[in-house]
Amino acid sequence: MKLNWICKHFKDLSSKELYAILQLRAEVFVVEQNCVFQDLDNKDKLCFHLMAWKTDVLIAYSRIVPQGVSYDMASIGRVIVKQKHRNAGLGSELMKRSILLCDDFFGASSIKIGAQLYLKKFYMSLGFEQNSDIYFEDGIEHIEMIRVHP
Repeated sequence: MKLNWICKHFKDLSSKELYAILQLRAEVFVVEQNCVFQDLDNKDKLCFHLMAWKTDVLIAYSRIVPQGVSYDMASIGRVIVKQKHRNAGLGSELMKRSILLCDDFFGASSIKIGAQLYLKKFYMSLGFEQNSDIYFEDGIEHIEMIRVHP
């Protein structure tokens, strides 16, 4: 599948890109996961936004978060693959690109994430290790995970 990968800082996003990001996040995190939560958390404007476009449809996205915004180290959040494009390796590619961008933007360092518990094995396959007990966030089981820079 031919995708157009684009990463931009919030200040450089077009209104079309921002709308597509917020639409996809609502589609997955609010509607699909049946979870009412405050997605707009004032962090977006401090972050980089990685987008995978298939023609003019946003099908994958992640938020690249600088150290000190969510955690005391860089982070990757709001990781999404549109439902009909899952199970084809796109999530893995999205995360690998996100990890490389963390290194590029913030220097080679460790990365900390808050992961939904059911994705633990997926993130472990990318070098992340659990470093917290299970906690509930917006009614969903989560764990914190760290990927130590090799």
